[in-house]
Amino acid sequence: MAKLFFLISGENKTLPLAELLAILEAEKYEFCITEKLDQVIRLKAEKKSINSVYLRSAYTRVCALELFTCEPTEEKIINNLNKINLTSVLNEQESFAVRIKRVRNYAKKSVVMDLEKKIGKKILQNTKKTRVNLSMPDKIFVGILTSGKLIFGLNIATICPKPFGERRPRKKPFFHPSAMPSKLARCMVNLAHAKRNDLVLDPFCGTGNTLIEATFIGCRTLGLDAQRKMLEGCKQNLEHFNITPEGLILSDARKHPIIKTNCVITDPPYGRCCSTMNSTTKKIVKMVLFSVMSLLKKGDRICIASPKSIHLSQVGKTVGYKHIESHFVYVHRSLTREIAVFEKQ
Repeated sequence: MAKLFFLISGENKTLPLAELLAILEAEKYEFCITEKLDQVIRLKAEKKSINSVYLRSAYTRVCALELFTCEPTEEKIINNLNKINLTSVLNEQESFAVRIKRVRNYAKKSVVMDLEKKIGKKILQNTKKTRVNLSMPDKIFVGILTSGKLIFGLNIATICPKPFGERRPRKKPFFHPSAMPSKLARCMVNLAHAKRNDLVLDPFCGTGNTLIEATFIGCRTLGLDAQRKMLEGCKQNLEHFNITPEGLILSDARKHPIIKTNCVITDPPYGRCCSTMNSTTKKIVKMVLFSVMSLLKKGDRICIASPKSIHLSQVGKTVGYKHIESHFVYVHRSLTREIAVFEKQ
């Protein structure tokens, strides 16, 4: 196994790390966590696992092969650079750049720029016939300043969050104020351990965000909704991204015609802008958890969102699921979402 590190988003305290680990678990990679730092996770895993994280993750920013970790002093950094065999990652005639990133305020900008220059100079000294190219380098060395340490390595993949912004609810042809952000929808797909060719069911498909994000990682998708208007809007959004689902069905999620699925990912209606079909959100959540249980095999997962006030984790355990984890996402003053993951026992 290789020594790897990942720079993760700081936009939620728990979701980014949970998503990263869920991807590794879903893709059946063995891994061993060596250290958790502020927005950085160090672990041992197969190097090829980075490709799965790159293709799937919403909240990971950088995936790298670790070369060393030390206190962020010039002396310690230079000593570590002298110890490692840089020619194993940087060949003759290859160009390189050094990028130092700081998490929050762990270092000043001037320190970052100074480190980049000094590390780049040392790499030039310790390798043969290499050159610096800041615009289009063959290799990028990346260092993260966090928690009083510098984690340094070879950048294998950088994940740009821009595509998620381009798929945000207001950018889609059909918009509804209850629509979940694309990034969070992708994260829920990952937390549910959805894999390529799995059938993902969303019994409250709404504008189709979950179906869209599941499709982009290679899943087959099936959506239900009790409102024709929402189903037609969902179809419009899917067509915008050239997505053909297994089906879109006008159906009450509590009395659906589905026989089986690999996982369930959903965000039931709640709030003033949503129709709860003359029922309370808690009753809807409980009934849909009951109704989809028969579709899942032992060990299959459901990832579901609801207001924090519902106490979703307790509801799921009452129904008979094993509660894996819960995360909380602040939306506005009157709404904090609980994102809960359950497993069929």
